[in-house]
Amino acid sequence: MRVNTKGMRRLAVALGLAFAVGPALAQQVLQDKLKAIQADPAALKAAVDAGQKASFFCANCHGADGNSKMQEVPNLSGQNPAYLLEQIRKFGAGDRKDQFMQGLIKVLKDDERIQIALFYAESKVDPSTTDPVQVTKGKDIFTRACVRCHGAEARGNETIPRLAGQKMTYLQTSITRYRDRTGERRDPLMSSATALLKNEDILALTHYLASMR
Repeated sequence: MRVNTKGMRRLAVALGLAFAVGPALAQQVLQDKLKAIQADPAALKAAVDAGQKASFFCANCHGADGNSKMQEVPNLSGQNPAYLLEQIRKFGAGDRKDQFMQGLIKVLKDDERIQIALFYAESKVDPSTTDPVQVTKGKDIFTRACVRCHGAEARGNETIPRLAGQKMTYLQTSITRYRDRTGERRDPLMSSATALLKNEDILALTHYLASMR
C-alpha cells in the first residue's frame, strides 16, 4: 500500500497548529474576561474579594497581600493583572519551571486565576529600606538600561513585569542570572541590557527599584 507522505506531513502540521492555537485561544479568552471585569467596578470588587480568599495558599510565600516576607520571593502586589495571569498560565503549563508553583496552580480554576491576578494587582506595595546613595546611582543605571521597556516609573505593562517596589534580593538574583544567562533567566533583550552591568551596578539598581512605588 502506498503511503501519501505529503498528506501525512500536512496532517501533522495541521494537528500541531491546532494544539498550539487551542491553549493560546483559551488564554486570550481569560485575558478578555479579565479586562471586562476591570471595566465593571462592581464586578472588579467582587473579583478582588474572591481573589483574596482564593490566594490563601499563596500567603505563606508571597504574603497575605502580595508583599513577600522573604527577600528571595517576589512581591506580587501592584503587578499588572494581565502580566500576572500570563505568569500563572506559564507555571501551570510548565513553561516556567517550579515544581511547587506548578502543583499549586494546576488546581486553580480559570475564574480563580483571574481573581487572584486582580487581587494582587489592586494591592499596594509596602515600602522598603534603601540606601539614598545607592538609589541615586541606581536611577542613572535604570535610565540607561531599563526605562525603554519597563517605563519611567518601572511599572511595566501587560507583558513586562513591574519592578517598582520589588524585593532587593529577588531583583539582584534575577538580574544577575539574566546577565550571566544562567538558570531560567534567559532572554536576549534582558541579557543585552544587563551584559555590561557590574555587581555593584546591579546592587545600586536594586536599591533604586525597591525605593519606587
